Amino acid sequence: MSVFDELVGQYDVVTQLEYALRSPAAMTHAWLFTGPPGSGRSNAARAFAAALIAGGEENTEVTARVLAGHHESLTIMSTQKSVISIDEVRELVSKAQSAPVNSAWRVVIIEDADRMMERTANVLLKAIEEPPPATVWLLCAPSPIDVLTTIRSRCRPVRLRIPSRDAVAQLLMERDSVGEDKARWAAAVAQNHIGRAKYLALNESAGAERKAILAIPGKLTSVGATIRLAGRIVDEAAETAKSRVEARNAAERSELMTTLGIEGEKTVPPSARAQIRKLEEEQKRRSVRARNDELDRIFLELMSLYRDILMYQLGMREGWINAGEDDLIAEQGNRDGADTTLLRIDAITEARRRLQTNMSPVLIVESAFVLLSNPWLQEDRSEAL
Repeated sequence: MSVFDELVGQYDVVTQLEYALRSPAAMTHAWLFTGPPGSGRSNAARAFAAALIAGGEENTEVTARVLAGHHESLTIMSTQKSVISIDEVRELVSKAQSAPVNSAWRVVIIEDADRMMERTANVLLKAIEEPPPATVWLLCAPSPIDVLTTIRSRCRPVRLRIPSRDAVAQLLMERDSVGEDKARWAAAVAQNHIGRAKYLALNESAGAERKAILAIPGKLTSVGATIRLAGRIVDEAAETAKSRVEARNAAERSELMTTLGIEGEKTVPPSARAQIRKLEEEQKRRSVRARNDELDRIFLELMSLYRDILMYQLGMREGWINAGEDDLIAEQGNRDGADTTLLRIDAITEARRRLQTNMSPVLIVESAFVLLSNPWLQEDRSEAL
């Protein structure tokens, strides 16, 4: 077995990384892993880090620790926040100056390099321009243009692609012992996103959750029902996000309080309040991001439904994402024409864009659901303007 075995459908990438491991001339101190969500860019970076730190050896305790993110010569920046702060990058740069421990390389991975503002990215740029000889930076981003030009020009590009549906299904069967039918279903409805496919295949409630999302269009029967449903969806997304981050938030707060020497319900001294307030602000931003991610997942599921509806309306009966939902797709597809479905897809696309802004999530979902109920409202408004 190889540390690269789980990089399904990435033959060119694996070849490139293995060649760098074998040839010192092909090795460089900064790499940029890019690819759409689900392509496995973070997994590729970790696999490369494992191979570097383990000295090319396979199936060792060292590679297992690196892949799990727990080696003393590995630092990983993974954030749920919308923006990586300049202080966080300065801390990374400081760690990158240290000599590696129990390895020939010190590796620093930034999993969301696209979330750095220009001022923050310039701090990283200086470190990449003049790195210690044994430090390797592995940056991850959706595409090269999401990273500051001066940074990407100093990085070796590694471009990943979405793996095929068959490749994802095969991985689920071999790695996670998922049955063939369920593996193929999960790969299809996850739209070849490996992490999402794994969740769908292994989580017993995932199928029911997804059916509830696909049922949303059928519930948009009146303005009142649409507004109420939008509010409920946002509340549920917030609760789901809270459950995802609350354990981590509590652990971070406890660790900070211990570091500051504050125990139990002891009054917080003025000198420590700024640090606690900073942590609370970061955790709030993380919660907002987690909630928006959950809403975006719902919009993606609805997008897949309308994509299949459009295919049905155009007479295409193969290649549907939502295999097994034939009756639902036919019912929705027979109500309107392809032009109406395209307007609904546009409404979802706009809602996903708005999630990246500071607009109220309730207003975003309400607007999207109203347009899904009657997409021609937007056209009428445009003509009136």
